[in-house]
Amino acid sequence: MPAINPQDLSSHIGQEIGVSRWIEVEQDRIDVFAEVTEDPQFIHIDPERAAAETPFGGTIAHGFLSLSLASAMAIDVAFGLEGSVMGINYGFDKIRFLQPVRAGKRVRGRFTLESAIEKKPGQWLLKQGLVVEIEGEDKPALIAQWLTMSILGGDK
Repeated sequence: MPAINPQDLSSHIGQEIGVSRWIEVEQDRIDVFAEVTEDPQFIHIDPERAAAETPFGGTIAHGFLSLSLASAMAIDVAFGLEGSVMGINYGFDKIRFLQPVRAGKRVRGRFTLESAIEKKPGQWLLKQGLVVEIEGEDKPALIAQWLTMSILGGDK
């Protein structure tokens, strides 16, 4: 999507910004995430035990792993404002983990612009709705309202 003129933001509210590529959530990725976050729960890292003792049929990704892939998904969508010199992760208003992502599945992000507020001249707070879909599943892995701050350069 080409960069949007900040003066035209209101016409994009409620509109889908874009959809990312599919990203595979393979067991190696889950294992590395478990190590980095110091969360070695068996439902994530022990395929045999997870298959025997959980309703998932095997291991599942950490919810925070599924959420962390939103950064890569956002880069794929490449939404931005004209004149922006940087974007800053501002946080989330809402995150709900709706369905676990089983190891080996693929996920993608669907982004919608929910609001745009100019907090200060040249500083736009953008709220994006994010749905992380799981390939072949009816229910998404998660939904979120993601806040980013877009900082415009001197020639706003």
